[in-house]
Amino acid sequence: MKRRDLFAAGFGLVPFAASGQSQEVIRTHALSLLGEPALPADFPHFPWANPDAPKGGEVALTRLGSFDSFNPFILRGTADPGIVNIYDSLLIDSPDEASTEYAHLASAIELPADRMGVTFEIRDGARWHDGRPVTADDVVWTFDTLRTQGRPFYRAYWADVTEVVADGPRRAVFRFRSNENRELALILGQIQVMPKHWWEGRDFSRPSLDVPLGSGPYRLERFEPGRSVVYRRVDDYWARDLPSKRGFNNFDVLRYEYFRDTTVDFEAFKAGQIDFRTENTARNWATGYDFPAVRRGLVKRDEIRHERPTGMQAFVMNLRRPLFQDARVREALGQVFDFEWLNANIFNGLYTRTASFFSNSELASSGLPAGKELAVLEPFRSQLPDTVFTVESRLPRTDGSGNNRDGLRRALDLMRQAGWTIRDRRLVNAQGQRFEFEILLNGPTFERIALPYVQWLQRLGVEARVRTVDPAQYQVRTDAFDYDMTVDVIPQSLSPGNEQRDFFTCAKAQENGSQNIAGICSPVIDALVELVIHAPDREELLARTRALDRVLLNGAFVIPQWHLRAFWIAYWNRFGRPARNPKYGLGFDTWWIDAALDRALAEARRTL
Repeated sequence: MKRRDLFAAGFGLVPFAASGQSQEVIRTHALSLLGEPALPADFPHFPWANPDAPKGGEVALTRLGSFDSFNPFILRGTADPGIVNIYDSLLIDSPDEASTEYAHLASAIELPADRMGVTFEIRDGARWHDGRPVTADDVVWTFDTLRTQGRPFYRAYWADVTEVVADGPRRAVFRFRSNENRELALILGQIQVMPKHWWEGRDFSRPSLDVPLGSGPYRLERFEPGRSVVYRRVDDYWARDLPSKRGFNNFDVLRYEYFRDTTVDFEAFKAGQIDFRTENTARNWATGYDFPAVRRGLVKRDEIRHERPTGMQAFVMNLRRPLFQDARVREALGQVFDFEWLNANIFNGLYTRTASFFSNSELASSGLPAGKELAVLEPFRSQLPDTVFTVESRLPRTDGSGNNRDGLRRALDLMRQAGWTIRDRRLVNAQGQRFEFEILLNGPTFERIALPYVQWLQRLGVEARVRTVDPAQYQVRTDAFDYDMTVDVIPQSLSPGNEQRDFFTCAKAQENGSQNIAGICSPVIDALVELVIHAPDREELLARTRALDRVLLNGAFVIPQWHLRAFWIAYWNRFGRPARNPKYGLGFDTWWIDAALDRALAEARRTL
């Protein structure tokens, strides 16, 4: 939904599977945390990609908001997300497999027998766009710079790395604090390597519109600050014939047009100024695509089912504010949220209520704790509410009529228990202070959700206001935790790990720019996060993650919203696409311009 798009969600914690083992070192082409990699070392291309896809053409895509930087790795400034197209990572994620990455910028991965580190061997022939080779020094510089000057996320994500050194020009060696963090080698493979020589003499911590140097499939060609960015495919891209890239990056030009408003964005697509869009508004999907180009078949729509976890989207209360520190207050605010009414009247019945921080996966807790999950929770029994063990976590349900009297009664009872009373139809505390707060939004789309919620809160005697700001201001305010309540998305993968520190721990609750938006700080949650990170096998990971999920839900830190188990896409009919999609991704980076369809569309547009 927003800034977390820049970061991977993390992987799981069972022993590595690899090929080519020796007594001292495992040397492999891939890392998998859930078994053997599906593809052998000599695989010709990823199975969902078309290796013969034609290259060429320009595609126009859309962004909301603005940008003032091409450095997405720091807190300051608002970076264009497309800049990641210019960089390569050591390994490439396979969205067709759970928690598996294959060699890319690195030609091989070496794991010592004691699992106390990992070595990435940089591929011979890898080069920057200026022709200079990519080296291990670049990897070392990137890691050290991101951990010292980058977003706080990196310090949490890589906390168990003690050092990284260059063992020659092509070998980057990472050493670990322990061998219990089983995902660490794999998440280090996600590093997008930057050129040390280009950054020398530049201030990495400063937002800049200098065109950065990369090694990836595209280079930044031109831009208008805050309005548009154009990336051009690198014809002599060093990795174009690698198995990890065959059939990918088929468009000659990627052009991103910026819009301040989602309505204008949609109108630009309808007018043919934008070629492809992913739809995230149920109302648009249900009723907004009845226009001439759709009726004539010039615009296509598709609903692509996926198997990836959907995480948690929610109204998030800022626990740094005294107003939300009582769990009974937080629970009360959730009781008046009427999802069933929203789904029936706003969403056309298309969404599913989110009931877990690990929704749409086997990691979600359910029922009462038992077996291994109960064993995980038992040492913390004295520090947890009894309800963690005795009451199944269930979200309130309504009949969708909009008359949520039962929810209001429960909410009012909880508020009275927390010391709030009704006076002149307003909730006040013992000092006569009103219960009031602001809901901060980063655009008008969510106003149609927040405004009904404000009305429901008013029935409880709560005075809530909606404040909508532009994305740049929103990022500044959320980085500084300057909000009462906001909407956030906490993404998850099939194998959660190190990223949980940034989402939920005390160390990150007060660190500006962290992803602990709620300000959660609990010694029990801290301990459970570490247990998840250091789970020795898949069975233990499931138990520990379900325990973490259960404690998070019991804390009522968020008001869960909804999720969708499919991608909604719409596009002008000028594309070719592979025969299938990967299980856990959209795969748009393997589409191409179909010359015959493109010509037919151009001819048909003349008569629109």
